[in-house]
Amino acid sequence: MTAKLVDDCFVLDKDRLPHEEAIGILKGRVHPVTGTEQVPLAVASGRFLAEPIVAPRPIPAHDNAAVDGYAYASSDYNLANGSELRVDGEAVAGHPFQGNLSSGSALRIFTGAVMPVGLDTVAMQEDVQVEEQDGQLRVLIPPGLKAGANRRLAGEDTMPGSTLVTAEARLRPQDIASAAATGLGTILCHVPLKVAVFSTGDEILRPGEAFVDGKVYDANAPMLHGLVATTGAESFDLGVLPDTRSSVIAALSAAAETFDAIVISGGASQGQEDHVVASIDAIGKRHLWQIAIKPGRPMSFGQIGDCVVLGLPGNPVAVFVCFLIYVRPVLTRLAGGVWPEPTRFPVVSNFTQKKKAGRREFWRARLVHENGRLLVSKFARDGSGLISSLREADGLIEVGEDVDAVLSGELVNFIPFSELGLGQP
Repeated sequence: MTAKLVDDCFVLDKDRLPHEEAIGILKGRVHPVTGTEQVPLAVASGRFLAEPIVAPRPIPAHDNAAVDGYAYASSDYNLANGSELRVDGEAVAGHPFQGNLSSGSALRIFTGAVMPVGLDTVAMQEDVQVEEQDGQLRVLIPPGLKAGANRRLAGEDTMPGSTLVTAEARLRPQDIASAAATGLGTILCHVPLKVAVFSTGDEILRPGEAFVDGKVYDANAPMLHGLVATTGAESFDLGVLPDTRSSVIAALSAAAETFDAIVISGGASQGQEDHVVASIDAIGKRHLWQIAIKPGRPMSFGQIGDCVVLGLPGNPVAVFVCFLIYVRPVLTRLAGGVWPEPTRFPVVSNFTQKKKAGRREFWRARLVHENGRLLVSKFARDGSGLISSLREADGLIEVGEDVDAVLSGELVNFIPFSELGLGQP
């Protein structure tokens, strides 16, 4: 049996991995792990496509009218003076004209109706005059109408054999429309990834429990469930693990038997009561730990059998940032999608901020308008426990390892949250 993941042992040769090396490790070790299933179009939006959608025929399949009006052959029409043509029938959408048209005649036609062979132009009904002479309708078409006007060509949207949506794409409503236009009723998608979510720490209370002095409510797990949902995966709350290694090992071992991935917050450092990394080492393989970033330095990545384990810090801001930068693309790839590469937008800063060289930093920021210019403003405080900064931010400023300060007026790389899967609610 072929292993689902690249699970050879990885030896860390640095105290802290640079960001790009960490990304390289993650990219190199994960690939789609779920099965596939046929999914009805009505519920396929947000799923990852397992095979390309290819047009089996032209779309539209026939030349058709773009407006309500009168169809005719441009060879029967005088461009300079206009023409008067006999009306010899009618065509409506879904009911093509079945008769024969003689030279010099026109056809009453409605939007979407198939253009009969030999007719290539449609005059809008608003632009013509229709008269009855001796029981025969005649249409007067004014001059100046170009051949082919108001006609949609077969294959104008898509030619047969064209790939409409590539495999590994996450399906959007417009992609579903393209699939429907080919006549498909179901499409082959990856089965949703199943992700277990743990919190750790004796100090953690679950929301809804009575407050106890010296403890803190678990903000991470509810946030992680929302973040996991943005990737199209299904998340499962497995509760809070106590600060004992045996409990962490038992819980991770059991979860690894059922789930495709585990996301766990807290217990990721080197303290006496931090057991996540040691537990991964004991029952699985660790591929990454300690990244030269802020926030989120103690993030870890490993596997237990074929289950990916992603260990996040305990502070909510670090959890949020590490999820968006590292966990989101890993879950996307495991689920059958393409590794997402967020676009960085160069925006002028309106602040000055010193920074420690040698590590990459992600600053919470928001866009502001000042004197008619779009600028980016950094959140003033850097604490990893400040959930308010996540609410007020529009995105992240990414600052490279070689930078030791950002000056007001300089261009910085701004990543909107929309590029990281977080749209408006």
